[in-house]
Amino acid sequence: MTAPKQESQRVPKATKPSRPSTKAEQRAEKTEQILDAAEYLFSKHGLYGVALSDVAKRVGVHHTLLNYYFSDKKNLFDAVFARRAAVTSERRMKALDDYAAASGDRPTVEGALHAFLDTDLDLYIEGGESWKNYGALGAQVANTPEWGAELMDEHFDPVVLRLLDLLKRALPDCSEDRIFWGYQFVTGALMLTLARTGRIDKLSGGLCRSEDFLAAKEHMALFMAGGFRAICHGSAAPG
Repeated sequence: MTAPKQESQRVPKATKPSRPSTKAEQRAEKTEQILDAAEYLFSKHGLYGVALSDVAKRVGVHHTLLNYYFSDKKNLFDAVFARRAAVTSERRMKALDDYAAASGDRPTVEGALHAFLDTDLDLYIEGGESWKNYGALGAQVANTPEWGAELMDEHFDPVVLRLLDLLKRALPDCSEDRIFWGYQFVTGALMLTLARTGRIDKLSGGLCRSEDFLAAKEHMALFMAGGFRAICHGSAAPG
């Protein structure tokens, strides 16, 4: 009686997680870890409420290592802000350009605002907690005149001016100063929404939630379009 054939079975070795193979890749990975940790902390405590040692502790490295990547805390903060600013600016600019091409000579206030606002809100809806942290950080920067205005100018002026150009075309009879005031109110409402203060949760008894960016997206552009029409076509003085 012949013995049954034994099939050769090789047990595969446990695969190790892929690790960066070059120093450049290792540095890039570590930089992202530092930026993520700093973004979270800055979004909660602001620029002056966070020390480099806090960031190092969250990353799990000695604080002196951070100086190898960033010269100081402000340099780190600027890098955190710039990382996602480039993404949102590029996406909104494309949305505005696409809308301008599609609408031709007849852009509408709603269309321009949807392109500008919805594209940005989609990032916070789809991007998870990291993007929401960035939104809260952006709200802080926008409301810090000492140095925040400079960052907002640097990263967002081109896309804001593109929006304003569309709004001027959609409202040709509106005085230019009112369009600028309208944008001031638009950006104020957007920044408050991104800040997720929780105030609307308390005021509404839980009916509305600061975290509900889908609801914000549903209502924001329509509400703001009504505001533009009111200040452009309404009475200049209180009735």
